[in-house]
Amino acid sequence: MGAASGSNVKLYVLDANAVMRYLQKGAGFERVRELFRTALRGDVRLMMSIVNWGEVVYSLARRTGLERASDALKSLAGWIELVDATEEEAHAAAVLKLHYKLGFADCYAAELAIRTGATVVTADPEFARLSRKIKILTLPHHQA
Repeated sequence: MGAASGSNVKLYVLDANAVMRYLQKGAGFERVRELFRTALRGDVRLMMSIVNWGEVVYSLARRTGLERASDALKSLAGWIELVDATEEEAHAAAVLKLHYKLGFADCYAAELAIRTGATVVTADPEFARLSRKIKILTLPHHQA
């Protein structure tokens, strides 16, 4: 995704539920699909913490089995930049958990968005607690 490294490219951090919505065609999947299409053109950069990626693997494997989950996620590998979690980022996520009472994996998404200035893509209403610190693209709360 070399074209996506420019400074005028909009950054998004995908929460696990955004990817799950896309894969299962749940409420708001069209918006996530459009982000993937825009990323392919190089107009946006999609990032995801490796912790949130693991959450997707687990959630999807519970529903479809590990092999089918792995196959489905391979199809997204070229669109999403997976970001490793360092000790400092784990500490920052823990501080967010302490102050904002989000789920711990969600704190990794929030930490990545804060650090990069990205917009979080999520259906989780708890991210609203961080609305003064991050931009949020909110998907519908309930699956159709």
